[in-house]
Amino acid sequence: MVLYTTPFPSSFLSSLHSLSWALIFPCYWLGDRLLASFLPTTYEKRQRSDDPCYFQALCIIITTPIYLALLVSSLPFAFIGFLVWSPIQAARRPYVYSHIQEKARATEAKLLAEWRATSSGKSFCFGTANVCLLPDSIARFNNLFNTQARAKEIGRRIRNGASRPQIKIYIDSPTNTSISAASFSSLVSPQGGDTSHRAVNVGMKRTTSMEYKGENSGENSSEENRDGRNGGDTADGEDCPCIIRISGEDSGHISDTETDAISGHVNVACLAEIEPDFQKSPTANHKNKDADGGSLDSYTASRESLVKVRMADGAADQSSINTKLLHKTSIIKKATARKKKHTDDILDHEISAFFPANLDFLCLQEVFDKRAAEKLKEQLHYYFEYVLYDVGVYSCHGCCGFKFLNSGLLFASRYPILDATYHCYPNGRGIDALAAKGALFIKVQVGTTPQDQRIVGYISCTHLHALAGDAVTRCEQLDMLQEWVSEFRKSTSSSSAANPEELVAFDVICGDLNFDNCSSEDKLEQQHSLFTHYKDPCRLSPGEEKPWAIGTLLDPEGLYDEEVCTPDNLQKVLENEEGRKEYIVYPTSKNHCPNQKGRKVPLKGSGRRVDYMLYTEEGLNMEWKVDVEEYSFITQLAGLTDHVPVAFRLTVSTGEEES
Repeated sequence: MVLYTTPFPSSFLSSLHSLSWALIFPCYWLGDRLLASFLPTTYEKRQRSDDPCYFQALCIIITTPIYLALLVSSLPFAFIGFLVWSPIQAARRPYVYSHIQEKARATEAKLLAEWRATSSGKSFCFGTANVCLLPDSIARFNNLFNTQARAKEIGRRIRNGASRPQIKIYIDSPTNTSISAASFSSLVSPQGGDTSHRAVNVGMKRTTSMEYKGENSGENSSEENRDGRNGGDTADGEDCPCIIRISGEDSGHISDTETDAISGHVNVACLAEIEPDFQKSPTANHKNKDADGGSLDSYTASRESLVKVRMADGAADQSSINTKLLHKTSIIKKATARKKKHTDDILDHEISAFFPANLDFLCLQEVFDKRAAEKLKEQLHYYFEYVLYDVGVYSCHGCCGFKFLNSGLLFASRYPILDATYHCYPNGRGIDALAAKGALFIKVQVGTTPQDQRIVGYISCTHLHALAGDAVTRCEQLDMLQEWVSEFRKSTSSSSAANPEELVAFDVICGDLNFDNCSSEDKLEQQHSLFTHYKDPCRLSPGEEKPWAIGTLLDPEGLYDEEVCTPDNLQKVLENEEGRKEYIVYPTSKNHCPNQKGRKVPLKGSGRRVDYMLYTEEGLNMEWKVDVEEYSFITQLAGLTDHVPVAFRLTVSTGEEES
């Protein structure tokens, strides 16, 4: 199938659309600004309260009549533009495919060859987030503003977090685990193209995640003037994690002054394969630095959050771990003392201040604003070679009712996209019916076997109906989602003598489903048949979450509180059970006010987890096994959205032993 690189099939229709939108846009923009001036966020309210001269209130009084007069004068032009714009939407394609050809050719062969080189299988990292990039006036109902600037910053944080080195620490000693901060900071990101097994002595430049700026952010603001195809290049050795092993007899009490002189005590190796899991030590809450904006362009950026401390022979004594190390790292948590019914849960999980290193696939929801989508796409192209955006339909084409906004879905990938299709949910109700909410289905190629068979994966990105109490509507949409997934896989499967049968490595569903696994009002969705075919790593059963799962819907009123407005601060709050109750939305009840703060009523569960990542083993290669290796709740977008992004790393094991 040919992927659509332009929204319209001809340049004439594209020109006509541009002309009509040029007539509509002034009216759209003025109406948006006029409404936004009367919907202040809590951040703006605090600024106004600190303004003794009421300067901002005076500006609103002056600008409102100006906006209103210009809006009225622009209405005739907008009406003419609408008469042209609406009918040509019938010829509009359902998405726009963007890729960087030079960069894609340079990396595609390398990524696809990785499967051939690792006969035992491979892992893939998926992420999903609701970024609430609505027109500014509508976003303010969620206490968010400045959509254009947020879009650029969201993209910058995502690609900076994903492009950092993946660092893992293993401590082999069960008794002596004291490491100084200097010994940890003696890490260096992989350099050059040598990805073979190698060892580097400790005497090297001290570079931690606190200092890492990403491959694309070294020239300050000048990076925005560079072409994405150049800025997106990453180091060749980036895909393999840095493994730091500290032996029992060598790891004891390394001082800051001794670190640079020691040789051979700590080995840093770039390995293609991660060593088998050992018992992990739990970690306490870590101290954060103030004024951390979550960007890796700052030396006060959030700490490394994909560091594993593993013990070969037993759990570590928490009190013996140096507090300086804890200040710089965030440990992936694996419960050492689980209840009996959870003994089969061997999943690594964490609350991370960064998006996972080497993120392969990203599914975003609520990228509704077109200009914001362009800015976000440009930033993501610094890391992701392939992007699908502007997904959906407009006007009265394709779905029942008029669609003012598209689906808001965006998909980014490091692996080549083979096929894609979009379906709109026809049963939207109320204000939700103004958006073309639906599902985007993508087929990607992730490798090639020694027999030249393509190894592919399927990813579905969706956003369900949002209005509370419409459980039947959401269940109908889940029914359609399952049906569409099956149809897409059948229509895109390849099996013939000329083209050998493809091997399917994974089938994943990501998105904002707008229901949780705790609320009694969501029982109908919780028991849907989707969860019998797809596995939810955070779920034990309908209505029961795993102990470590937390809610992903933040209380909009507290987005700009000092306690949660930075990635480090939000991470600290989410790691604390009492802190979560102040800032995460919990299942609603008829007996208390929906306001979160100061609530004394007992709360059920760990918050409303409405952002899902599901996977299935059905329809995959019979001899392969799929498991979730890591699951992360991510705070890097603190202050930029009212959702907590989630990610997991899926390991596909072929069952073959390495030669």
